[in-house]
Amino acid sequence: MEFNRVPAVMLWITAILVAENLSNVQGRYHFHKGQKKQNPDEQPSLPSPVYSPPPEDSVPSTPADPAPSVPSDPYPDDPGNTTSDCVFDVTNYGAVGDGCADDTAAFRAAWKAACAVESATLLVPSDRCFKITSTIFSGPCKPGLVFKVDGTLMPPDGPESWPKADSLRQWLVFYRLDQMTLTGTGTIEGNGQKWWELPCKPHRGPNGSTLPGPCDSPALIRFFMSSNLAVSGLRIQNSPQFHMKFDGCEGVLIDKLSISSPKLSPNTDGIHIENTKGVGIYNSMIGNVRNAVIRESDNGVRIKTWQGGSGTVSDILFENIQMENVRNCIIVDQYYCLSKDCRNQTSAVFVNQVLYKNIKGTYDVRNTPIHFACSDTVACTNITMSEVELLPHEGELVEDPFCWNAFGIQETLTIPPIDCLQEGAPQNVAETYEYSC
Repeated sequence: MEFNRVPAVMLWITAILVAENLSNVQGRYHFHKGQKKQNPDEQPSLPSPVYSPPPEDSVPSTPADPAPSVPSDPYPDDPGNTTSDCVFDVTNYGAVGDGCADDTAAFRAAWKAACAVESATLLVPSDRCFKITSTIFSGPCKPGLVFKVDGTLMPPDGPESWPKADSLRQWLVFYRLDQMTLTGTGTIEGNGQKWWELPCKPHRGPNGSTLPGPCDSPALIRFFMSSNLAVSGLRIQNSPQFHMKFDGCEGVLIDKLSISSPKLSPNTDGIHIENTKGVGIYNSMIGNVRNAVIRESDNGVRIKTWQGGSGTVSDILFENIQMENVRNCIIVDQYYCLSKDCRNQTSAVFVNQVLYKNIKGTYDVRNTPIHFACSDTVACTNITMSEVELLPHEGELVEDPFCWNAFGIQETLTIPPIDCLQEGAPQNVAETYEYSC
């Protein structure tokens, strides 16, 4: 299954398009007016440039500067096609690529050499499997650096193999870089299975069972305090925790990625964006969206955003999904918050053009199966319900789906009926478009 636009946010494998404060996430072919400026006095500055990541449950701060424009699609120069003569092949620096040897030193040496040359390419060649330990690839480097993975790149196999001196929170870190591209035709394999089984964070398993989950588990790829980045073409899979994380970055283009992990892998978010602005995500496939069965889950198909964001999540399709005893089958939550202390804010991510098609099954009657909680100021628009039939797993039919500032249509009769979905467009649609740019 594949999207030609921004992928959906859902399931255990989620692309959390969290446009926190001034973050920007925009879909293809969506044209808006200029950005509404935030009050700089309300926005704290970026965190200090330290290597250790902030706690995952904390709400990161945001810079006061206005958000830049989102990178366009397609990229002016395809980052996957490099013609540079300055190619630094890691095998020339001693990398073995047999899947067993520790190739960390060779990668660090190749990075140091490539970093010093403008428009250089660090090459991970095809038909080989390279294992490296937790590494920070630091800048500043000469502009135009390409990290090209055509083979397979992976971390040590599980926490027992993880070097004691290495960070348990991150594996590949790209730090203080500008005009850098991560691309290739290869695979970044996370070897996450043994991390998912650690006995300190329970999560749902099959048939209503409870399984263990991750403690301190590494995010697979982290970009930190960097700008003008492009990531394209790769298959990224089976991360111990988040597959890809952008933290304190500005100007990010993501294109033609494939990200996946098994459905019971906990906290394996596809793309986690925090404290970052100017992000475009295009033509990517993340997890299960089509042709999925979701059983005994708290959430089925979900879009969640923090208040106070900007940008758009648009052109989303959830199709051919079977629900079995799911608490929140269909949910849009524009008020996502990890604590009770989040302030109600006026700006929000613009959710537009979301199609729910052929979604059927049963729900847990403790929650309404359809829940659209959209921003007071920036309505959700162009929601389409087609062949949505959800019945109680046990008990009586819940006949009051929740809608707040949500606009759309029912192409077919929805079960339960969703009369709260408003027709047409919000009166302040022009202002909605301004927020979304």
